[in-house]
Amino acid sequence: MADRQALIAAATTARTRAYAPYSGFAVGAAILDELGNIHAGCNVENAAYPQGQCAEATAIGAMIVAGANRITAIAIAGPESGAACTPCGGCRQRIREFAAPDTPIIVCSDGKIIAEHTLADLLPHSFGPENLG
Repeated sequence: MADRQALIAAATTARTRAYAPYSGFAVGAAILDELGNIHAGCNVENAAYPQGQCAEATAIGAMIVAGANRITAIAIAGPESGAACTPCGGCRQRIREFAAPDTPIIVCSDGKIIAEHTLADLLPHSFGPENLG
């Protein structure tokens, strides 16, 4: 699937732009929206640690600024060690705000797929916008 390869490439490129001087743990994320556009983001650390931002949150912000509001797939590019880098708990909930439970989450390293999950796999029994009626 061409979109999948483009998504992985965008996440991998975004990872190279991460600002991670404290942890050295660079992460990139790329979102495919409902219009077929890709939005990328990277993690941005801060000397006041809780003020940093995850790659997924950065990509979601880019998607919203571009006028889209649905995530149809997301790729996360972690360290080149090949270790799986899945979204943190907070980002799983952020993704849930804009994605359906069956949304694919592609975990990659060095441009290769390490694992693939659905949002429901990573955030079972989730709370989403439809729970607010």
